[in-house]
Amino acid sequence: MIAANKNYSPQLGLCHPHTIRTSSGVGRRVTHGFRRAFHPVRAEDGDRVQNIAENDKQEINKVEETAKDVNLDKEVTKFARNAATTFAPRASGATKNPAYKGSLLYTVFDVQAWVALVVGGLLSFNIIFPSDEPDIARLMGMWSIWMFTIPSLRARECTQPEKDALNLLFLAIPLANVLLPFVWKNFGFIFSADCVLLAGVFAWKGLLPGGSATQDDAAV
Repeated sequence: MIAANKNYSPQLGLCHPHTIRTSSGVGRRVTHGFRRAFHPVRAEDGDRVQNIAENDKQEINKVEETAKDVNLDKEVTKFARNAATTFAPRASGATKNPAYKGSLLYTVFDVQAWVALVVGGLLSFNIIFPSDEPDIARLMGMWSIWMFTIPSLRARECTQPEKDALNLLFLAIPLANVLLPFVWKNFGFIFSADCVLLAGVFAWKGLLPGGSATQDDAAV
């Protein structure tokens, strides 16, 4: 039979050393250094701590990836702005653009840009001025976005995201129009690729309806 001394210190929450006597009469001293309120760590607690650590690591990785994307966006935007300014400079000085939003000239440029896109598509797909051979009309239709749509949109007053998107398109579309004929020599295909590129860059900059830039402009 085992008998133990119940010596307990309520101030420290510890048990004092006491003697356990066995049936053989031999005693040994045992010291308990644990608080009564202490519970041993369970396996579930270890898993929970590990899950929290993994979630924190994933959040840190997401923040780092977002920072890299933002830096890449800034570098691409800066390069496109400098290049577009070199090849298609704007008027110098602090003069106000007469094609400000809400003006008649702004509307003219806006309508001209999208009408040129529609007409260019009809020419590229050989719907108007049809021809069995490649001709100037179809070639102009293929280049209509770069020659008419983008310059018209750049000529009017636009927000900074719009300027960045148009500068990038001013450089990207000629590159696409030169390289895509190696894939397929088709005017309609190249024009369609330009339209996809236009929509993609506008979506990237948040300029499509419901985009972040559109919402910000509406709030100003």
